[in-house]
Amino acid sequence: MRKTFMWRWIFFLVGMMIMSLGISMTIKGQRLGIGPWDVLHVGLYRNFGLSIGTWGIITGFIIILVTAAVLKQWPQIGTWLNMVLIGLFIDLFNWLLPDFGTLPGQVIIFTFGVLVLSYGIGIYVAPNVGAGPRDSLMLILVDKLGIGVKKVRTMIEVIVAIAGWLLGGPVGIGTVIIALLIGQIVHYSLPQCRRLLLKIIKEEESILFQK
Repeated sequence: MRKTFMWRWIFFLVGMMIMSLGISMTIKGQRLGIGPWDVLHVGLYRNFGLSIGTWGIITGFIIILVTAAVLKQWPQIGTWLNMVLIGLFIDLFNWLLPDFGTLPGQVIIFTFGVLVLSYGIGIYVAPNVGAGPRDSLMLILVDKLGIGVKKVRTMIEVIVAIAGWLLGGPVGIGTVIIALLIGQIVHYSLPQCRRLLLKIIKEEESILFQK
């Protein structure tokens, strides 16, 4: 049981780190545009300072307060960790990764960033430790508005992207690519990561049983 618990948290934490790396890679290729939420965070950073990751934490905290008020309960610890760690990881990787001045360089880093981001989502969601603040908001709106996840997610991302664009965030073809492709790739990466997690847990249980 402890091994299962440990592996679920390892997947959760490693997945958030990989997802954050993917986000930072797309930010380094921002000439193409970046994801809707990152457009907002970059726009806030350009206008008010702080850092991109810090604005991710601040907006996540605001969303948590709103969702907690609606649901009348505080979210799981995984949601809080998601809010804080992803912001910290994004700032770390933005600092570690080099800038790409040429368009081909930005296209390459952006393309790989989309793949890394998608598999990071698959790894961190697989153990079902807790939804991120933005996912929680999406689920609440689905319940309150009575419409599908796709429509609600699209509506949120369009509103967020417009707000970020008005603040000077980089919107482009990459923003559309992320909005359309991430879900399609996660459709494959999530079950793959779940199978891997289950395989590791079963192997650990088998070893313990043999002892």
